[in-house]
Amino acid sequence: MALRTIRYSRLVDLSHAIGTDIPLWPGDPNVAFKDEAAIDRDGYYLRSFKMGEHSATHVNAPRSLFAKGKAMDAYRAESLVIPAVVMDLREKCRLNPDYQVTKRDVLDWERGHGPIGEGSLVIISTGWQDRWDKGALFMNQDRDGTLHFPGFSLEAATLLLVDRKGGGLGTDTHGIDPGEDHSFAITSLALLKERIVLECLTHLDQLPPKGSTVVIGPLKLVGGTGSPAAVIAFVP
Repeated sequence: MALRTIRYSRLVDLSHAIGTDIPLWPGDPNVAFKDEAAIDRDGYYLRSFKMGEHSATHVNAPRSLFAKGKAMDAYRAESLVIPAVVMDLREKCRLNPDYQVTKRDVLDWERGHGPIGEGSLVIISTGWQDRWDKGALFMNQDRDGTLHFPGFSLEAATLLLVDRKGGGLGTDTHGIDPGEDHSFAITSLALLKERIVLECLTHLDQLPPKGSTVVIGPLKLVGGTGSPAAVIAFVP
């Protein structure tokens, strides 16, 4: 077997720290920590924690939408090391919080950087990472309960996952679907094809448009519908 090499000049941590005040999808359980052992009583310190499988920087698994879909404990290690491209759409998303990535956006990116390689994780940088510590601004929920954050259009997602045979989709928002669309059509398309879905990424402004390799470290939860994940980018 030929040896594979990741050549890099620096590492970028794409994961948010997990605390009790992180933004959550409406209805998801709060993050909670509980002291289970104390140094003065037990000789060591230990906490337990509780959180949703789709909170913080996380992976979505097919089991979340399909009863017989693959769960987190079935992911092969090889599928969690993936080349990444980054589409910088921050200006468009600043002007329109409901922005949907278009087919034209993808074609324009390819015109400037070359074809998106088969198996690539396509990440959109929307600027939402800067809202993470700003309370309700991250989910951006209006009085009617509708969320407002950018995502992929079905046309763009189909181009990337079907035509380009992309390896997955990622974003710095809480969903690859636009916030106002609760049909989860984009997530369904990606998970039906067992592609990677990564959400709530950060530090995307530190990545080049292409050339990075992303390593994803989810918890291997038995039957898991998703998992918080440590995500590291190896940047050339």
